[in-house]
Amino acid sequence: MNDRAAAESYLRHLAIERGLARNTTAAYRRDLERYLGWLDGSGPGSLAAVREADVAAFSRWMSGEAGLAPSSVARILSAVRGLHRFLVEEGELDDDAARGIRPPKPPSRLPKAIPIEDVQRLLAATDGDEPERVRDKALLELLYATGARVSEAVALNVDDLIDGEVVRLLGKGGKQRIVPVGSYARRAIDAYLVRARPVFSARGKATPALFLGVRGARLSRQSAWWVIQDAAERAGLAAHVSPHTLRHSFATHLLAGGADVRVVQELLGHASVATTQIYTMVTVDTLRDMYTAAHPRAR
Repeated sequence: MNDRAAAESYLRHLAIERGLARNTTAAYRRDLERYLGWLDGSGPGSLAAVREADVAAFSRWMSGEAGLAPSSVARILSAVRGLHRFLVEEGELDDDAARGIRPPKPPSRLPKAIPIEDVQRLLAATDGDEPERVRDKALLELLYATGARVSEAVALNVDDLIDGEVVRLLGKGGKQRIVPVGSYARRAIDAYLVRARPVFSARGKATPALFLGVRGARLSRQSAWWVIQDAAERAGLAAHVSPHTLRHSFATHLLAGGADVRVVQELLGHASVATTQIYTMVTVDTLRDMYTAAHPRAR
């Protein structure tokens, strides 16, 4: 069986036996055509002659000369590994040359926080006496004070505020955590509970939800997203601000202020401290920039 026929046999296997969608199978075909083309032009010339070093060279070529993103390299290598594994199982190849090849790790994406001054501008943009403004301020103050995910914030019930000092958040996997609430957030929430929530509650059915929409039902994630977008636009913030921006800013500002990474891990509800440590990269980058700008012999 020639290489093209072998690839077509694998693609039929994906479409018929594994039930992959037509578009997915077409993407596999494009990826395998790239691989077979490289084998003809730069590699050993045939699948039967491929060794692990050849697949590794193909991976380096994609990352280097071809200029593909790590995600694209990983996707193509997945197709290549599947092809080799299939041909070994079918008895067409004696050895799976792609078995030991792993895709490149994608670069760590640093979380995007905004400066404290921008957080202050964002929160100030919710000032106002209208019930919606009072609610919006309470929501944003709580997000920044606790590092809560927006899904955790809108899922809060009034009873999750414990003595006005801490809040009980329900995170991923149903894991609960208790997070302190700062004085600014406490005042904003108290004002909302007294002046705004009763207005919304009177428009709908009784609900234990803390944050309510204008019709009296629990505030949705999408509505919370729009609250933040509206505040960001009124604050004139150039950077894209999302619900997660306040969570990132919460963590970054705590670490920059000297908080221990394991404390921040607990506050964020991360299962592993390794997830939290990415924020330390942000603070190190900030220190490096300040050093470079200020030290006479740093540049």
